[in-house]
Amino acid sequence: MNDQNQTEHQDVAAVRRAKRDAWLAKAQIYPNDFRRDAMAAALHRRAEGLDKGALEREALRATVCGRIMLRRVMGKASFITLEDSSGRIQCYLTGDALGAAYDEFKAWWDIGDIVGLSGTLMRTNKGELTVAADRIVLLNKTLKPLPEKYHGLADTEIRYRQRYLDLIMNEDSRRVFAIRNRLIRLLRDFFGDRDFIEVETPMLHPIQGGATARPFTTHHNALDMPMFLRIAPELYLKRLVVGGYERVFEINRNFRNEGLSTRHNPEFTMLEFYQAYADYNDLIALTEELFRWLVTELCGTPVIEFQGNTLDFGKPFQRISIAQSLTEIGGLDEETATDASRLREHLLRMGIETDPGWGLGRLQSEYFEARVEEKLLQPTFITEYPAEISPLARRNDRNPEVTDRFELFILGREYCNGFSELNDPVDQAERFSAQVAAKEAGDAEAMHFDHDFVEALEYGLPPTAGEGIGVDRLAMLLTGSPSIRDVILFPLMRPQG
Repeated sequence: MNDQNQTEHQDVAAVRRAKRDAWLAKAQIYPNDFRRDAMAAALHRRAEGLDKGALEREALRATVCGRIMLRRVMGKASFITLEDSSGRIQCYLTGDALGAAYDEFKAWWDIGDIVGLSGTLMRTNKGELTVAADRIVLLNKTLKPLPEKYHGLADTEIRYRQRYLDLIMNEDSRRVFAIRNRLIRLLRDFFGDRDFIEVETPMLHPIQGGATARPFTTHHNALDMPMFLRIAPELYLKRLVVGGYERVFEINRNFRNEGLSTRHNPEFTMLEFYQAYADYNDLIALTEELFRWLVTELCGTPVIEFQGNTLDFGKPFQRISIAQSLTEIGGLDEETATDASRLREHLLRMGIETDPGWGLGRLQSEYFEARVEEKLLQPTFITEYPAEISPLARRNDRNPEVTDRFELFILGREYCNGFSELNDPVDQAERFSAQVAAKEAGDAEAMHFDHDFVEALEYGLPPTAGEGIGVDRLAMLLTGSPSIRDVILFPLMRPQG
């Protein structure tokens, strides 16, 4: 803010503070006893089909409250527009109807103030529904002016750091979060209708696990022990399946100590669900059904536009193994794709550093991320992930080097990860041991050995399939939002200054 703007801002703040002092000298307190009986949207519905004459005959009364978004003072008569959480309604104020209160309105009220009023519904000569006020109350005198609609919120930093201003000024932002709210309700309906039970599992974990990622660490003082914010709820949800809950799901927060980008926020929302007596093919079919239904419900059609791309969720989703994708989509020759030494050399020529301890599976995953992901535009299931990078997934019966695992990609972004669950406690213990070795070798994302989870498996996990879906990325897709920060109310931001 330059010196001139700083001075103007201070002048406005001083004027508003003087108005507040004058108001409180009369009112003495911030009122908390005003009660409305109607919302703006409900009034528009109520008056639909009623012309000016019909409204005069009906003499419908309403008490409303909200924030002043427009203000036109014209001597003995004025108009203001109030906004509440449902929409906007115009109000008509006159000195004849309000007496001394009208003078106080002209002296003290500004755009941004929160007010209440009562009156009779009418239509102006232009046909706009209006509340003709006979009682007005100032409920909160704002000390800072709202940003200019077309200038103050052009800076995305303001929108993300001061979300309350973004929500006040931008109808599109309110639309995005209304869709997100409906999305989560639909997810609950979808799984509830299929006999899944919604549960809550711990956010604080004694050891990191459930996914390969760097955790946030904290400390529990009373027990004098380190704790981790959960990376994923997977291991606790599978414990519940062991306990007899054959279909469970959770919609909640995960935390991963990773960088910030348009696709990543360290605190994010996941849907995770598990179904006993099912395999990954069952979940692929369920996921395709879910996405097609969500897109149709929220967008009105299975064909949508996203950042210049047409996506068709009405067609069957493509399915291809990760090994096939390296050659058929990534352009890698089959000899290099299946030989660890040749693939390592190829990655190094591409400028991708590799670890000597990585096997063929991890190398294939690196090439996939570098050359294949971005080309997966239409909904595509990538299947048969290497066991080396899938420590919790069941090995494939035909090829034990790969697992019964899939991920769904749309426009080069991963939206979900699912697999047939590993329920052999001996194999799970061996894979945990391999993760511990990787951690000791310097892999900060590798898992700890979870002895309690292995013991739970020893009591018997039924054949089970499970999946996690990123709710924030799904909200981005369904709202056409280019950044994850657009669909998280309070995204993490770098400190200012």
